[in-house]
Amino acid sequence: MKILMLTPYLPYPPSSGGQIRSYNLIKQLSQKHQITLCSLIKYESEKKYIDNLKKYCQEVFVFKRAEHPWSISNILKTATSLYPFLVIRNYSKEEKKKIQEILTNSHFDIIHAETFYVSPHIPKTRIPIILVDQTIEFEVYHHFVRNFPLFFLKPLLMVDVLKIKFWETYFWKKASRVVAVSTRDAEAMKNLVKGLRVDVVPNGVGEDLMENPPLHFSQKILFMGNYAWLQNIEAANILAKEVFPRILKQIPEAQLIIAGQNTDKLNDLKGDHIKLLDLEIDDVEGVRLAYLQAGILVAPLYGPGGTRLKILGAMAAKVPVVTTQIGIEGIAAKNGQSVLVGQSSEILAELAIGLLNDRQKYQEIAEKARKLVEEEYSYEKIAQNLSHIYESFKKD
Repeated sequence: MKILMLTPYLPYPPSSGGQIRSYNLIKQLSQKHQITLCSLIKYESEKKYIDNLKKYCQEVFVFKRAEHPWSISNILKTATSLYPFLVIRNYSKEEKKKIQEILTNSHFDIIHAETFYVSPHIPKTRIPIILVDQTIEFEVYHHFVRNFPLFFLKPLLMVDVLKIKFWETYFWKKASRVVAVSTRDAEAMKNLVKGLRVDVVPNGVGEDLMENPPLHFSQKILFMGNYAWLQNIEAANILAKEVFPRILKQIPEAQLIIAGQNTDKLNDLKGDHIKLLDLEIDDVEGVRLAYLQAGILVAPLYGPGGTRLKILGAMAAKVPVVTTQIGIEGIAAKNGQSVLVGQSSEILAELAIGLLNDRQKYQEIAEKARKLVEEEYSYEKIAQNLSHIYESFKKD
């Protein structure tokens, strides 16, 4: 089938959650389908990665969006538009024009929109649209606003949250099929839009972490993420300020490694036992090594949404995971067997200390998590699920 795919980022290098998902799906789907890719980029330098995607795509088109999202222009546009800031910052007139041209001159069987906020680029069409939402965005921003320290700005920010909710559900209704990454998200979507049909296509683990590593116990505690995302900033702060000090009291030789992109946003967390490991966006090997040198991954995630690929990555690398109920959503791991789950900072610390003091439990959690990833979260299997959704439209 011929697929026109829209993503709000270039799916290479596969370093952040959405990029890992899209790149690996494209790579697998290209074996059966012809994909034309349209992606937004922030920097001209990203164009150097296009050839890595042309191996799997018939054509790749990229369009610039604002390098600095909080520009005066974007803020004014948001204030005077019915669209929320999330749509405004990810909108390109050039992309909308080009997609109209592509659809006029070529035949496609499916339009695949990755995230609802690329949907405004799609003109009116009879081609079936599959909308994949990796998270329910309005829930993410609602959580941020609830915890926003400047209370006098909350009403203004809530207006934007309501705009996100309106347009997110609007584009779900317009799509021919909606896809979520977890059963929890799928049920929430169906509760918001009665009669909505939602399929679940979960996340997986990229090939770089699927090599089966030996067990590598250490007292290095890892958190991995892109700190351009609000949920990761919140989690890193809770880990460094509330969870890790409790661990350090019991295990004085423990180290905390906060790794990923945009760690400069967390400079105030540096300390004698806390290291920030900044990884360039294309440093896939650096991400792999960070997992393989870690002892456990502790992820105090409380904000809804996100692809949770850091959890799957740790499991694949045989790094036992301690996280919250929200952190493990969408992953079929069993508490006490392939993951340890707690809600408060105190309990998360206790679980982490227990793992670091119990080699047998450590090995048991690591090996069962690895087995789960092998059986359920390879992108070959996940891409087959998405391909079946594409092909269902041959019958409709």
